[in-house]
Amino acid sequence: MARTDRVVLMVGTRKGGYLLRSDTSRRHWKVGPCIADGSDVYHVTADPRHPGEFYALANNDFWGPMVLRSTDGGDRWREAPTPRLPRRSQRTPGMAEGGESSPARSVRNLWHLTPGPADRPGTLFLGADPHLLFRSDDHGRSWAEVPGLTEHPTRDRWNPGAGGPCVHTILLDPAHPGRLYVGISAAGTFRSDDLGESFRPVNRGVRADFQPDRYPEVGQCVHKIALDPRDPQTIYRQDHCGMYVSRDGMDDGWTDIGRGLPSRFGFGVATAPALPGRAFFLPLDPQSRTTLGDGLQIYQYTDRDHRWRPLIRGNPFPGRHAIHREGLAADRLDPAGIYLGTTTGRIVWSADGGRDWTMLPLQFPAIHSVEAFVEGPNR
Repeated sequence: MARTDRVVLMVGTRKGGYLLRSDTSRRHWKVGPCIADGSDVYHVTADPRHPGEFYALANNDFWGPMVLRSTDGGDRWREAPTPRLPRRSQRTPGMAEGGESSPARSVRNLWHLTPGPADRPGTLFLGADPHLLFRSDDHGRSWAEVPGLTEHPTRDRWNPGAGGPCVHTILLDPAHPGRLYVGISAAGTFRSDDLGESFRPVNRGVRADFQPDRYPEVGQCVHKIALDPRDPQTIYRQDHCGMYVSRDGMDDGWTDIGRGLPSRFGFGVATAPALPGRAFFLPLDPQSRTTLGDGLQIYQYTDRDHRWRPLIRGNPFPGRHAIHREGLAADRLDPAGIYLGTTTGRIVWSADGGRDWTMLPLQFPAIHSVEAFVEGPNR
C-alpha cells in the first residue's frame, strides 16, 4: 500500500510534549507518548531536512534545561548536550596575564529551536534565556554562543519581558540565503544577513508605550513574528503595543495595522502557505491577558485591502481563554489547517482556512506551543 502524507501537530505543555498525527483529512488524531513527562516543554519542532527527526526543548526545576532529539519519528528520545556559556576572563589588579576565569554563566530556559538552511544539513539555531542565541553545526552534539547577538552594542538597553529575557523567535528567509531574523523579549526584532555573524535592530515604527521614548531603536517587547510563506519580504508582528506589518524585510520599518480591533495586545501570529497575504491574530485583554468578551475570536488580516475579519461565528467556545506566544500555528496544506493551543490545555482548530472551527476532544496540561508539520513521501 502506498504511503500517504500525514499531518503532525507538535505540542509543548506545562507537563511534557506530544506529537499528534492524522491523515490529511485531519478528522481523527492519534496522540503519541509524552515527551519529557513532568517538565515544561516550551517548543517541539521537526527538522524537514531529515525525515523522522524532531527536537523538543524541556525545562525542569530540578534537572535544568534539556535538548531532546528523536531520529525515529518521535518513538524514542535522547538527551543532546545542553548549550553552555563559555567562561569569561576575570582579571584583578596584579593578576598575571591569562589568570583565573569566572564560572560559566547560567542558561536558564530554552525557548525556541529552528533548523538551519537546506545546504547546511547539520545546522540548528537555539534561542534561550537570558537573551542568548546558540548555533550547532552537528545536529546539536555541540553548541556555540552566537557573539553577534550576545555582544550587540545595544545590549545594555535590553530588558526582560514578563516571561523573562528570552530569544523566542528565530526565522530564516528562504529567499535570501544568510538572512536570519530573531525576536527578543524585551529588546525587539533583529536582522542578520550573514547567518548570525552580525545583527542590526529593525524596530522602526514600533511603539513601546512603557519606554520614555515611545519609538526607541531597541527596547520593544515583541511577542511573535511570522513570515508570509509566499512573500518572505512581508512579515507580520505581534507586539505588546500593537500589530504591525513590514513589506520590505524590515528595511524601512513597520506599519501599524491594529486599528479597528477590540485590542491591539496579543501573543501569537501565524501565516499559511495556502493563504498568502493573510495573517491570523488573537487579540487579548492587556490586563488579564485573556480573550475579550465571553468567548474565543481569531481575526484574519488581509494585507491587500488592509482589512480585518473575525473568523469564528457565534460563540462555540464560551469562557475566557489565553495563549502563549507559540500557541497559534498553521500547516502547509490547501485548504490550510489553523491551530490554537490554550493555557487551559485545549486545541481549537480549523481544517478549511478558518471557515469552520472545532475543539479537539483531548485534554492536555497548559499549552506553551503548537506547531504543524506535514510528513510523508510527497513532502
